Amino acid sequence: MRLLGFGTYDTRRHPRVGVILDGLAARGHQVKEVNRPLRVETSERVAALQRPAAALRFGGALARQWVGLIRDAARFHGGNRPDAVIVGYLGHFDVLLARMLFPRTRIILDQLVFAADTAQDRGLLGPGAFSRVKNRLLHGIDRVALATADVVVVDTWESLGLLTDKQRAKSVVVPVGAQDMWFDAAAPLDEGCVRSPDGTTVSEETTLPSGELSVVFYGLFTPLQGTPTIAKALRELDTRGIDLSVTLIGTGQDADRVRDLLPEGKHVTVTWHDWIDAQELPRVAAAHDVCLGIFGTTPKALRVVPNKAFQGLAAGCALITSDTPVQREMLGAAPVYVEPGDALALANAIEHFTDHKRLKAARAAALREREMFRPSVVAGPLETVLGDPKR
Repeated sequence: MRLLGFGTYDTRRHPRVGVILDGLAARGHQVKEVNRPLRVETSERVAALQRPAAALRFGGALARQWVGLIRDAARFHGGNRPDAVIVGYLGHFDVLLARMLFPRTRIILDQLVFAADTAQDRGLLGPGAFSRVKNRLLHGIDRVALATADVVVVDTWESLGLLTDKQRAKSVVVPVGAQDMWFDAAAPLDEGCVRSPDGTTVSEETTLPSGELSVVFYGLFTPLQGTPTIAKALRELDTRGIDLSVTLIGTGQDADRVRDLLPEGKHVTVTWHDWIDAQELPRVAAAHDVCLGIFGTTPKALRVVPNKAFQGLAAGCALITSDTPVQREMLGAAPVYVEPGDALALANAIEHFTDHKRLKAARAAALREREMFRPSVVAGPLETVLGDPKR
């Protein structure tokens, strides 16, 4: 089957559609792309609803990328017309262009996020009557995008609950998964090795030195992530005298609060990077013993599974994340689960891994479970739908 990835998606920042396309290619399909990344944050997109100047900036940036998309798409007409077009993450507007350019082709929309849901989760709607207007407008954007697509891809069964019966009838659940480079980052660990506190690998038979456990968190510092809970847990561990080396990567609306909550570094040392190149991130994350998932308590936080959960397990890290039905369903027994928003429970879980045998067992579980998160596996449900002419 000839498939075309289309849109302004940016796989370096949001790898989801890259996993889907890689997975379909690995399953034997011919996959090509027409892609002009639009590097505009979600907050900037919502700001476009609030301020005319922001709307003009967003509209101008989108129009420039669309000119390139229209030009590039001209190669895929006539005998080169794809069997299906897959519109990538944050494709609420791109799906409209895809429909215009490919009117007789099946259009698949990767609806990883819902505009109204995300704006509400991040507190971007603001107070008052105008917030209701913005909320209705964002819901309208979601509805139009979903109506335009022939097939809608969501990442969890819980996300199906945001759809109408008619929308669910044309939807398919495809887990987020992880790109192959995350599995490659853990390759040395597949050969009977474990990681030492400095990030190097040693034989499984070697007892790790009584040094610092290394912990990594990366992502946007938004309410969904629950980063203040992480900071409180680190402060608690510092009080307990637990030696940790912690790496935080990212920025966001909760970053200042996190900085205020972090311990002073008597036992817990924190290194903070605002940004790490996407190609380097797997190697950086894989150099740590423990990867932290999400710990937020917002409605959205309770029904999603973050990229980093799949990626951390793929990289061979022990994973700690929030105890929600959807994460248990998708991730299985490999992670250690803690109550969302519970800093004390998170501190206990991190301290749990200062015992080498427990850490070793958790990392072995990660390596066992991770195969189900490979692109070729997670793309399976979408391939089934693509092969069904009635869908």
